[in-house]
Amino acid sequence: MDADPLKARLKELIVSTLKLDPMKPADIADDAPLFGAGLDLDSIDALELVVALEKEFGIKIATSEESRTALASVDHLAEFIRGKSRKGSG
Repeated sequence: MDADPLKARLKELIVSTLKLDPMKPADIADDAPLFGAGLDLDSIDALELVVALEKEFGIKIATSEESRTALASVDHLAEFIRGKSRKGSG
């Protein structure tokens, strides 16, 4: 089980949103690239994931550069969401 509940939720969201069966959330390493050599996701996957993240966490990923940075890995994604949450609550 993942020690970080946000990262665990992100992995669940990635697997369910992108229908990555038979992959399990635990199969995704926190630092594994989501695109290219890692999970080998494509631009359509990125779009679906951004929409799901915006719905789930109430965040906005405004630019393609922001998207590229945030979607680099589960670690980056968790950091991005926490950063957005801090800005929104302050």
